[in-house]
Amino acid sequence: MRETNRQAMSWRWVMSLCLLGGLLAACQPTVKIEAPREPITINLNIKLDAEVRIKLEERAKQDIGANPDIF
Repeated sequence: MRETNRQAMSWRWVMSLCLLGGLLAACQPTVKIEAPREPITINLNIKLDAEVRIKLEERAKQDIGANPDIF
């Protein structure tokens, strides 16, 4: 009777270790670091737009100064 008890205990111990190992393997976090496939592009339209706006405003001031009755 003692031997069957020991076999049952060892069987439970082995099953517990297998279950614990499976749970630990399933909970492993995965981190992947990959380079982007397409190159990174930076759009600089904002700066160009500001330069164009300043030039237009200066030209408008000159035109209004030359023709004050235009409006």
